[in-house]
Amino acid sequence: MEQILSRQEASEAVQDYGWRFLLGTLRTSVRVRSLAQAMGLAADTVAVCGDDADRHLLVDVRPDRVVFTLQSLDHAAVTTRDVELARQISATADGSGLLTEPEIGTGAPRSVQLLEIAIDALNIAGIRPFWKAVLGYTDEADAEGPEDPLVDPVGQGPAIWFQQMDRARPQRNRIHFDICVPHDEAPRRIEAALAAGGRLVSATRAPAFWVLADLEGNEACVTTWQGRDG
Repeated sequence: MEQILSRQEASEAVQDYGWRFLLGTLRTSVRVRSLAQAMGLAADTVAVCGDDADRHLLVDVRPDRVVFTLQSLDHAAVTTRDVELARQISATADGSGLLTEPEIGTGAPRSVQLLEIAIDALNIAGIRPFWKAVLGYTDEADAEGPEDPLVDPVGQGPAIWFQQMDRARPQRNRIHFDICVPHDEAPRRIEAALAAGGRLVSATRAPAFWVLADLEGNEACVTTWQGRDG
């Protein structure tokens, strides 16, 4: 029977297969030599997933790589079936002489990741409908409340979530980026940001997230799945 997994369970279940847990999904990348090869791998993967492909699998096909994302649409979470599919996809890639990997420390432009945009607000319920309409977004699965996140219905744009402000804060940025990276990529990403002139604002919630800022104080958070259970 399909069961929902905790963040740690999902992460540990696929770690050795070149996948990483990011924001309620499993994600990996496969480097390819051509768009034709990418399309062939995508087709083979859909075939091995069978009837579950439509309810679990997203595929981003590029001439240099294929990015696979797994999540149960019925549960809006990672399940035991997603783990099974991840292993089957890795085996399929291996059979073609290819490798599923999170692209950490491989010389790739970056690791697999997901982006969220956070909007600070005094009246979340008041501004949420505007962002939903102007972006053409929709409610997250099983999260339709007046302060819940918004997501791209076709899965191409970053999720939008809202952070409650306790008072007006003039001269402070009101929108910041959340960059969700594999837990074992976070130190590398933070080190690179600091070396590029950034500063560490807070690590009090690490390893769930670190708050960084650029030279002018504009903030970004590097986030992982860790430190969120319990």
